[in-house]
Amino acid sequence: MINAGKWRWSLHALGCLAFAGIVAHVPAWSQQREPADLSIELVDPNVLRVCADPHNLPFSNEQGEGFENKLAAMFAAKLGRRIGYTWFPQATGFVRSTLGAHRCDLIMGFPQGDDLVQNTNPYYRTAYALIFKRGGDLDGISSLADPRLQQKRIGVVAGTPPATYLAAHGLLTRTRPYALMVDTRIESSAEAMVKDLGTGGIDIGVLWGPMAGFFGQQTNPPMQVVPLLKETGGPRLIYRIGMGVRASDQNWKRELNRLIQEDQSEINKVLLSYGVPLLDERDVPITDDSLSKKP
Repeated sequence: MINAGKWRWSLHALGCLAFAGIVAHVPAWSQQREPADLSIELVDPNVLRVCADPHNLPFSNEQGEGFENKLAAMFAAKLGRRIGYTWFPQATGFVRSTLGAHRCDLIMGFPQGDDLVQNTNPYYRTAYALIFKRGGDLDGISSLADPRLQQKRIGVVAGTPPATYLAAHGLLTRTRPYALMVDTRIESSAEAMVKDLGTGGIDIGVLWGPMAGFFGQQTNPPMQVVPLLKETGGPRLIYRIGMGVRASDQNWKRELNRLIQEDQSEINKVLLSYGVPLLDERDVPITDDSLSKKP
């Protein structure tokens, strides 16, 4: 799940986003013309065929525990279809080996604007975020330019966009890097960073927002997560995330856009339950309270 990517993705996709050339070159399959009616044959009317990573929480896993699993199940129910998965690690070759190979019809999360796939309308907007313990001298921090960071040990996933800002502020000597590309079957850089925050190995971390929110809410007490909204002059830290389909699948994209529009409130509730820091187009946080106040 954003270079946001090799979106592991988000780590691997996101170091991903920057998350954002996910892969340096568009694969050959995406440059080849497909028959105009190919999408009719490939989108199964009885099965929602999803392309997903089997070990990539909070996005997806084989046990169906990720928020992309929950959203896929919701869409399948709305469409009256069974759900089926093609599992593949979300790293280089993911799109080519899944959607591009016609083994599935939908990638549940993809940064808007990447030309490896055809994007649906975005269904959430989020950002890289600071994550730290509550109740300390970092309360109120909202930017990597904050002078308090000059005395802190900072964790960041190497190669992700926030590292550029840390370098610009002269903070790299105080930074502990975490690997971008890992075997997620046995390790997670995000989990390792949050563990180090808990034990005092670092004072503050910078993570892709959905990962910061998810792993930060699993600590006791939960970590503070603050989206980075004030950084300028470098790579983007805020992204719109949609779904990915093949370039030929115009009707399928329109159907998904309809579902996103009709079910946006339910989508937001699922994302918030996983701790995803959601932002509206004005960079105002979307919360459970703000959702309840809408007519």
